Amino acid sequence: MKGEGERMASPARHTSLLDGKVSRLIMRLAIPSIIGLSLNALQQFVNAIFVGTLSVQAIAAVSITLPIVLLLTSVGQGIGVGTASFVSRNLGAGNSAEASRGASSALAVAAPIGVAITVALLFRLRDVLALLGASRTIMPAALEYASTLLLGYTLMLLNMVNGSIVRAEGNTRFSMWTMIAAFTLNALLDPILIFLLDLEVRGAALATLLSQIAATSLYAVYFVKQRGIVRVRPSYITLRGDRVKQITAVGAPATITGMLSAVAFVLLYRAAAPFGDDSIAAVGIASRLLTIGALPIMGLCIGSQAILGFSWGAQDFARAQKAAKFMLSVAFAFSATFSAVVVIFARPIVRLLSDSEDVAEIAVSTCIVFHLFFGLFGVQYGVITMLQSFGRAGLSAVVSFARQGYLFVPAILLLPDIWGFKGLLISQAAAELLAGLLAVFVMLRQFRDLKGRLLSRPMSGER
Repeated sequence: MKGEGERMASPARHTSLLDGKVSRLIMRLAIPSIIGLSLNALQQFVNAIFVGTLSVQAIAAVSITLPIVLLLTSVGQGIGVGTASFVSRNLGAGNSAEASRGASSALAVAAPIGVAITVALLFRLRDVLALLGASRTIMPAALEYASTLLLGYTLMLLNMVNGSIVRAEGNTRFSMWTMIAAFTLNALLDPILIFLLDLEVRGAALATLLSQIAATSLYAVYFVKQRGIVRVRPSYITLRGDRVKQITAVGAPATITGMLSAVAFVLLYRAAAPFGDDSIAAVGIASRLLTIGALPIMGLCIGSQAILGFSWGAQDFARAQKAAKFMLSVAFAFSATFSAVVVIFARPIVRLLSDSEDVAEIAVSTCIVFHLFFGLFGVQYGVITMLQSFGRAGLSAVVSFARQGYLFVPAILLLPDIWGFKGLLISQAAAELLAGLLAVFVMLRQFRDLKGRLLSRPMSGER
């Protein structure tokens, strides 16, 4: 008889990747990720709304720290994705003890990583913010916001891993309610700390810190009370090489992608800095909207990846094709709709984020140009997910690095010097368009390949 650590996962908690209609299964797996990522973006959006009423320098200070947030989040995403994959695969194999060891070890590694990154950044924070383009007028507020936010980074990192573990064992409802509780607390604390206690930008960061403490407490209760299948215990912490390698191999791509995003934002803000604080604030508003639009698509693709990879590995090419087409269709529909909404309603959206007329005039045009071709982002991210699921790492890297790498970097380094602020806008739009067209080309080739594989073997049909 198996002991407590060896207990099998309850069938009700897990979804078979072979059963049911593909579209329904993808949405069932994707919705928790979409909600979680969207709430994270919405939390940043709410902070920006409150801070935007203070001053141009305040919103610029918060905006300029976005690359730091993206960089820090990318580490948590990498550890979380790798841990979730390890936990779910071992639970599926009936080895809940190994799943518990992997989860416990991942949390044990995440904590010192969080502390080390926090200490390193706090010691060089002024230099980092200057590298991001913070001017002398922005620097004081940026230091206040970033230093307070960094104090909660280790908790944020642990919460990302905690959420991944809980979702991997099938308890998506608890993870969602935890994120909702943290978001609600943050939204309630923002006006109290920013205005009532007159803490301004530090109050916004403190609200985020307190919401992270609340989320950590909820996850701690969850594991201590043994509400799920996975057990998180000190005795399960074993940094065995093959276990760490498995988690790292799956999680590294997510971390690299996040780091590329951070580098792209650094270059964007540095390019905006010579044009003044209003331009930095405008670019920050447009960039934040891009992030909000991207996260639901990422959540959808995370939910689709398991089905794509499982179907490809089982050589069920009919099911893989259906999953890919549904994922790409929904991703494109959402990104195209989001693009249209921002372009059409740019002015009222900007008004939510800044009371400054000067910032608003620049931000409206910036938001419109940044989102002109955002409809192609859904295709880009869907194609990247499809290629990763099919094990085509090289081609995946070519598409992944286009939008924020080899297409964007030369443009942002050259065009602002030639055409000024218009050159900055063109850099973002051109990279989005060209990366999207590249993704469409690769997508068509992949579907031709899938069609060829289907013709060369009997179709399995949709189970």
